[in-house]
Amino acid sequence: MGDSLSAEYGIARGTGWVPLLDARLAQRYPNYRAVNASISGDTTSGGLARLPALLARDKPAIVVLELGSNDALRGLPLNVTEQNLSAMAQRSTQAGARVLIVGMQIPPNYGRDYAQRFMNVFPAVARAEHAALVPFLLEGIAADRSLFQADGLHPIAAAQPRLMENVWQALEPMLKRN
Repeated sequence: MGDSLSAEYGIARGTGWVPLLDARLAQRYPNYRAVNASISGDTTSGGLARLPALLARDKPAIVVLELGSNDALRGLPLNVTEQNLSAMAQRSTQAGARVLIVGMQIPPNYGRDYAQRFMNVFPAVARAEHAALVPFLLEGIAADRSLFQADGLHPIAAAQPRLMENVWQALEPMLKRN
């Protein structure tokens, strides 16, 4: 479950990190497949509302939660973001899935305190919910503006393999344990 960073915003279908992950799964762990339930612009509130139907439909072994960026960009209270992520992790666990939280950061123009508190939401939820964690989805590309679309927010297709690798590092140990 994700937002535009996982929904292939502004890039050709099939070139985003989730389809790349699905291809890796098919190659190395053929009993798994990635179901992309990402919607551009989605918030943690939207994800929480959509989650029960997705859990019932797909019965996932692992749920990857890549949400929260739009909460911050809209200035939503961080406690709401944290509560929503926690609730999604709890509902996923109750449905029998293990959870991987994908952390994000926001640009410093939102203020150092807010940016730091936002960044801390993801590891806090992961700890509290006994979930795995990708500390920062955009690790290794965030400082290279040539890897972003003109909006400065969304990575180009050439950056997607790195995003997939960032997720893979935390996901593969979960796959090995199943």
